[in-house]
Amino acid sequence: MKRRSLIQSALAGAALPLLAISALPAWAQGAWPSARPVVIVVPFPAGGSTDMVARALALQLQARLGGSFVVDNRPGATGTIGAGQVKRAPADGYTLLVSSLGAFVVAPHLLKGVPYDATKDFDYISVPVQAPNVLVANAARPERSLDDVLALLRKTPGKVSFASSGNGSSDHLSAELFWQQSKTEGVHVPYKGGAPAVNDLLGNQVDFSFQNVNAVLPHIRAGKLRAIAVTGDKRSPVLPEVPTLAEAGVKGAEVYSWQGMAAPKGLPAATKKALSDAVIAAMQDPELKKRMLDQGLEVVASTPEEFTAFQQREWARWKTLIETRRITAD
Repeated sequence: MKRRSLIQSALAGAALPLLAISALPAWAQGAWPSARPVVIVVPFPAGGSTDMVARALALQLQARLGGSFVVDNRPGATGTIGAGQVKRAPADGYTLLVSSLGAFVVAPHLLKGVPYDATKDFDYISVPVQAPNVLVANAARPERSLDDVLALLRKTPGKVSFASSGNGSSDHLSAELFWQQSKTEGVHVPYKGGAPAVNDLLGNQVDFSFQNVNAVLPHIRAGKLRAIAVTGDKRSPVLPEVPTLAEAGVKGAEVYSWQGMAAPKGLPAATKKALSDAVIAAMQDPELKKRMLDQGLEVVASTPEEFTAFQQREWARWKTLIETRRITAD
């Protein structure tokens, strides 16, 4: 009897870990993400802010979840080509999308035939970072405050130029919202990307621009561009001396450029939680957090529920502005 009891006890003890393992989600049993590389699609060229955020996340996710995470740049059509490819991929956690707000809440209101429905075709995982835009001018210009800019706009309505990285970009929408809220009007000058817009601003060939803080911070620090106001609801940590638009007298024009991670709709709940938890933990890593903040990117690290609600608010907000201001992609 004693020998039988010992054997039974041993078998029962061995069964416990087997039961525990079978209760674990598939990704914890060695399936996801170890079966093959996880592809993070960035729908923009390499080298930009979104690409930088995606590559930083890829390294962090690989370290925290195992497996292999690789970035695949698929630019075109304001981010909608790459986003469409992710929408069509299996919802198995092996294809992810890291994009700026354009593909999620702006381009679908500007372009015809967008190959996805941003309100239905994605599972939203997290917004890792955001950054306000900053109204900048060439340092040689006489305007030093927002009051100076508003006075110029009212004195010469429809003649003061504002450069942007393209129709429907966050810097373009910032200018449109600024004009709407300040009851002024400028001239929108779209470029094919932020770099040529900043180059002409540095050459004093355009008057002003609302640019992502991280894109122009080196030029501000070098004294080549003057920061006049930021579009956030609070001052930027990297430009603490620069007032917000609201502080300077123009309310209701808060804008953040942000990056978000999403997956094809139907992502398994356990995989979504693993990804979300890993992104949130990654953005709290002291070294990565400092690197982001040094470049003007503020850590958000939202949950899937927070990102989903935020996407819906941003969708409605930019839809209203685009329709009210009659903004087109042309």
